[in-house]
Amino acid sequence: MSESPHTPAAPLPRAKGEPRFPDGPKADPAGSHFERRIRSFQPRRSRVTAGQADALQRLWSKWGLDIDGHKIPDLGELFGNDRPVVLEIGFGMGEATAQMAAADPDTNILAVDVHTPGQGNLLNLADRTSLSNVRVGNGDAIILLREMLLPDSLDGLRVYFPDPWPKKRHHKRRLIQPEFLTLAATRLRPGALVHCATDWEPYAEQMLEVLTAHPDFENTQDDGGFAPRPAHRPLTRFEGQGLDKGHVVNDLLFRRVKPVGATETAEIDQSTANGAPTPHEPPGA
Repeated sequence: MSESPHTPAAPLPRAKGEPRFPDGPKADPAGSHFERRIRSFQPRRSRVTAGQADALQRLWSKWGLDIDGHKIPDLGELFGNDRPVVLEIGFGMGEATAQMAAADPDTNILAVDVHTPGQGNLLNLADRTSLSNVRVGNGDAIILLREMLLPDSLDGLRVYFPDPWPKKRHHKRRLIQPEFLTLAATRLRPGALVHCATDWEPYAEQMLEVLTAHPDFENTQDDGGFAPRPAHRPLTRFEGQGLDKGHVVNDLLFRRVKPVGATETAEIDQSTANGAPTPHEPPGA
């Protein structure tokens, strides 16, 4: 796969302490003021190709969003239209995201990850294929949901192949937990779909149990089980490799519902937010 329609210039040597991408994503956009919460991810700093670096430099100011926990983005302004917005948490190298964006141009995708090569690759794919409905978020999706998005601002949530944290002592780091779903529910409009997929069967069972028990979501499957892989979710290279090894991939499709008589709040109690500071409600909520 070619990186870019033009040949990017070789990066110049950086002085000590100089940002890796002066016009690209920040290394730590939220700083240290949200560090007490247990995170569900580990930042990876693998090699960035010349094409990915070029895309980060050229396109970040146009299509990138640093998740700093302070400013509240206007999603209509961010995308340049008022079409529905789906949040995708963790997109790897972005191939599946680009395919879904191309297949559904009337849906905007805010794709969030901390993997710099993947960010550059998705920007490159969006640029090469003229995708106007993709924006790339850099940083912690929890901070984005809790501090930067307004209530009922999302029409969907996608979490494909999150880190399963297979060791029992690490299960608290898994993303799909009751407190995460409570937070996500405040940002999802009634009727919005939550779509999860994993090839780690114990995690799939936990996802199903947690989502089924949560009052803000209902299973779209009449039998209360897993869903067939929807046509809109492409078969990724990673997924194909897992299937070749005999892994079982499970999809979950749940709909956001509004409990009768429930009073919603965007705040998550500090004692149930994995040690997080008490969240702040965005202005206008």
